[in-house]
Amino acid sequence: MQKNNSPLTLLGNISPKQFFTEYWHKKPLLIRQAIPEFQPLLSKSELFELAAQDDVESRLITFFKKHWEMKNGPISSIPVKEKKDWTLLVQGVNLHNDDANELLKQFRFVPDARLDDLMISYAVDGGGVGPHFDSYDVFLLQAHGQRRWQIGAQKNLSLIEGMPLKILSHFESDQEFILEPGDMLYLPPQYAHDGVAIGECMTYSIGFRAPSFQELGESFMNFMSESIDLPGRYSDPDLKTTTKPAEISTELLTTLSEQIAKIRFTNDDITIFLGEYLTEPKPNVYFDSPEKPLTPKRFEQAALKKGVRLSRKTMMLYKGKHIFINGESFAVTTADKDILATLANQKNLAGSDLLGASPDAMEAFCLWYEDGWLELNP
Repeated sequence: MQKNNSPLTLLGNISPKQFFTEYWHKKPLLIRQAIPEFQPLLSKSELFELAAQDDVESRLITFFKKHWEMKNGPISSIPVKEKKDWTLLVQGVNLHNDDANELLKQFRFVPDARLDDLMISYAVDGGGVGPHFDSYDVFLLQAHGQRRWQIGAQKNLSLIEGMPLKILSHFESDQEFILEPGDMLYLPPQYAHDGVAIGECMTYSIGFRAPSFQELGESFMNFMSESIDLPGRYSDPDLKTTTKPAEISTELLTTLSEQIAKIRFTNDDITIFLGEYLTEPKPNVYFDSPEKPLTPKRFEQAALKKGVRLSRKTMMLYKGKHIFINGESFAVTTADKDILATLANQKNLAGSDLLGASPDAMEAFCLWYEDGWLELNP
């Protein structure tokens, strides 16, 4: 893995450490030729084919007579060439294309828990998605053609009402750039921007996860509901007569408050919840199991010879003794933890790395292989 103190061409020859200190969450960074001589990873036709698939998240955005329209995928028909001001957005391209997945890996100086996906925006001349802001950090890499970006650190983030997109009602830019293939622009959260295609163009967006605390809180409470243990049932043997039968009694409220106050959660609870939450596949993600899977014994022989790698759709994290993969979690021994942490960090293991794996770990690898979460190295 890249060390944080090593300069990266991708970041304009500054180190990730300097980038986090000076730019991350703070201010934009324009990087000319972040990836020199960059060429699109997918052709226009390949991108359109992806947009038509049921398991791919896509959107078609058009602007006509001062009105924005958005159609969610699958997108089977693209506007005629003569129609202007339209944009096709294809999300999670890294889940479906090896080259896109390798490109996303270049941004793993940011932890996997925060790195989200690679989205490709294809636009005809004049196309864009309007002036807006994102709630997360984003890198905008120009892949084909040119795009003019106007950006501004405005405080007024009010939106136009009645639009299917979050379009800023009062956009004010203070900087403007034209990006060529290989150029990249970093923007922190809530930084207003508007990108317009100059001729036909493709832009790759590398986005990051930034769930709201409300979303996390609701998900955590749902997670904890499966482990709450409050034995007994409400009773009131000393119940007295009342002249106000519709009033909730103080005794009932007090008893319930005392019982709910018994609910406790630990750091371990939060760790397991977060690991499962962050690795849970998105609803449109489907894994491809091998057509003719090897038997467990033959799989182990092949794995020890070739090694294994995670499917590009698999998300794997760890913390302490806990391993998380695709929304599931389990605790492991120290010996297996080293092997599994290496797999999570490097996305692959050589055959020699598996020599110290326990039978339980090898059984888990085989099950993941059968489910399409893990593959044998070619």
